[in-house]
Amino acid sequence: MKHIFIILGLVILVSSCGSQKRVTTTKKSNKKVRVVKPKPKVVVKTNPRTKPKVDVTIKDTPEVYATPTEEYIAIYSDIAQDEMRKYNIPASITLAQGILESASGKGRLSREANNHFGIKCHSGWKGGRIYHDDDKDQECFRKYKNSKYSFRDHSLFLKERKRYHKLFKLKKDDYKGWARELRAAGYATDRKYPQKLVSLIERYQLYRFDAEVLGKDTGVNDKHVVVKGDTLYSLSKRYNLTVQELKNLNGLENNDLYEGQALFVKPLPKD
Repeated sequence: MKHIFIILGLVILVSSCGSQKRVTTTKKSNKKVRVVKPKPKVVVKTNPRTKPKVDVTIKDTPEVYATPTEEYIAIYSDIAQDEMRKYNIPASITLAQGILESASGKGRLSREANNHFGIKCHSGWKGGRIYHDDDKDQECFRKYKNSKYSFRDHSLFLKERKRYHKLFKLKKDDYKGWARELRAAGYATDRKYPQKLVSLIERYQLYRFDAEVLGKDTGVNDKHVVVKGDTLYSLSKRYNLTVQELKNLNGLENNDLYEGQALFVKPLPKD
């Protein structure tokens, strides 16, 4: 009996061991994993038959002037003519005064205050001001937002003051008479002021702007447009002029020419 119980015990032990299953435990991770989805690629399909559009920007070639005075005339001649139509002041006189008073637009008053005629503040002026040494230290001059207002103020300055009334009895194209009367009325203290104005008007043929406004023959000299290879010497031979005459006709300060430059090549007949 003892042996039987021993055998039965062994059988039970073996069977119980074989029936056990292995248990595996897995710890959950609390770590968060960020998943980044790649952005879809954008594919642009092009039609080979279609030509791509080309944005063409055409830049204007800046004009080149032989002197600052020529540039000044080109910029402000239209304004001077408009003032002539409205107030009967010769455009030639307005331009010559502007050139002289503003140093062809390079003077401090014209650059910083748009004041082309050296008009001082005077009593009653409520606009902008700038202080500049003139007859006295740090005198008050008018300051404008735009140069065109300086030209308009110049016209009103002459038109509305009684001391200039004789000017408007002269012919609109009598630039010599206007130059003399401006000095006589006290516009400038320089005794040579009339001669300086007349010299500028004749040197740059500013009287042509008066003629245009009045509908008269401008009397402008025949012109030559400079091409590659032209020199003042070659042009002087072609048009039977001296080099100095060509320079005087066109207000040239040196012998430099540029393609496309328009030159006067025929002197006006003398009075």
